[in-house]
Amino acid sequence: MKIPLVPLLVSIEDFMLPCMNKKLFGIDCPGCGMQRAAVHLIKGEFGAAFEMYPAIYGLVALVFFVLFTQFVKFRFQTQIKIALGIITGATIIINYILKMNNLIH
Repeated sequence: MKIPLVPLLVSIEDFMLPCMNKKLFGIDCPGCGMQRAAVHLIKGEFGAAFEMYPAIYGLVALVFFVLFTQFVKFRFQTQIKIALGIITGATIIINYILKMNNLIH
């Protein structure tokens, strides 16, 4: 008896967590779309990742920079981390406001 290989393959989408805010209250949270945007990035769909969650690139840059500065120390690293955090936070807030006012989907 041969076991088909296709049903054994598992995709990343099978392990995504549901948004509890959306389940409980029926409205998106500021992080809604982040997991799907990360999947788009992994697949190389960079435009789709940005459309899904515009702050994904700021988050990726911030995470990589924080990890990088754990091994390499240089001048102004704290200021760069703060700037990246502010830019990413502002992007999240602006995106959320636009989404809640139905100006974007």
